[in-house]
Amino acid sequence: MASNTSAALYRDAAANVEAAALAVGMDEKIRRILSQPMNELIVNFPVQRDDGSYDMLQGYRIQHNNVLGPYKGGLRFHPSVDIDEVRALATWMTFKCALMRLPFGGAKGGVSIDPRSFSEPELERVVRRFTHSLGENIGPEYDIAAPDMGTNAQTMGWMMDTYLNSRGPGERQNTRRIVTGKPVELGGSLGREEATGRGAAYALRHLYGEFDRVLDGESVAIQGFGNVGSHAARALVELGMTVKAIADVSGIVYADTGLDVEKLLNWVAQSGGVADYPNAEPITNDELFALDVDVLIPAALHAQITAENVESIRAPIIVEAANGPITADAAAVLDHGGVHVIPDILANAGGVVVSYYEWVQNKTSNRWTAHDVDTRLRDQIWEACDRVSAQRSARGCSRRAAAYIEASELLQTVYSLRGIFP
Repeated sequence: MASNTSAALYRDAAANVEAAALAVGMDEKIRRILSQPMNELIVNFPVQRDDGSYDMLQGYRIQHNNVLGPYKGGLRFHPSVDIDEVRALATWMTFKCALMRLPFGGAKGGVSIDPRSFSEPELERVVRRFTHSLGENIGPEYDIAAPDMGTNAQTMGWMMDTYLNSRGPGERQNTRRIVTGKPVELGGSLGREEATGRGAAYALRHLYGEFDRVLDGESVAIQGFGNVGSHAARALVELGMTVKAIADVSGIVYADTGLDVEKLLNWVAQSGGVADYPNAEPITNDELFALDVDVLIPAALHAQITAENVESIRAPIIVEAANGPITADAAAVLDHGGVHVIPDILANAGGVVVSYYEWVQNKTSNRWTAHDVDTRLRDQIWEACDRVSAQRSARGCSRRAAAYIEASELLQTVYSLRGIFP
């Protein structure tokens, strides 16, 4: 059953799509196609626990649109996963891929579990049963998965192996691109793990360039210290920023003179979270959002900045490294107050960009260097930033609206050229 938060998330996603469609004068039939997913898969499957008992789990795969290419989107394991959340995430993927000019459509998948309550053998069984249940509804030229919240490269390795073993012997080696974000040893791309965080850093660097400013000496607070938040922190330190606060599920730590990100990562590896880090003081989530920093990066869950807390935000720039971290009501307040928001479909697009690079490398039996991947990522993020900035200047709208308009123009053009069968 969908939660109220997830339903609101999907409404926000649909509202962004509708507003952009109206702005570009999109044909009614195309607007109706984009207003809902093409396919919605719900699978119920048994998983054996280590004690011999069985759980019945429910998983989702929402395939929003594939006019630009194969469905593409992550697989998340989290207790909040429900059909409306996955619908919203799949919708965003369609527009994210269009904005980045990738030959992919939008999809998303998820299983409603807390992965921390499952052992590694149990998680492997979850992944394999879920993949098997999806059956012919996924494929390397049809629907391609990637890691997301609660999943990782190992998850993708299990998913790939399960899919390959359902193929004939002659197909197994040329279908590794059924997933991206897999271990490098299994055909994954160098730079994929860091891509989303580094992409967010590149988007922020571009914004500062628009202001004729540099990141060196600027301060940032980051909510979320998983894959995205940690790599964003590392990249921003490389660019000269001071990371003053970092939050994860265990707590929030703050140091006015700046946190040593590498030492904090070592602490997390040993203790399991940022809480009780000795070289910082603990603060609350309300205090985190109210910090007097130059940049705030929500890189955790959706709906974190809401009508209830938006007035406390003092950062003049927000980078949406998470999906949907700002509700529609809060976004309106921020826009009215002149806060610069780099929207999620631009800020966190680095993951799908490098997933595309991985897919191409697998398809061509090639291997790119980490430097080549990172340079391509930076250039592709900056090209998208240029297009969004041009739309914003031409239309006098927010960056979020400009990003959706830019994506919508491409989708409308492709539908107009292809036509609608029959």
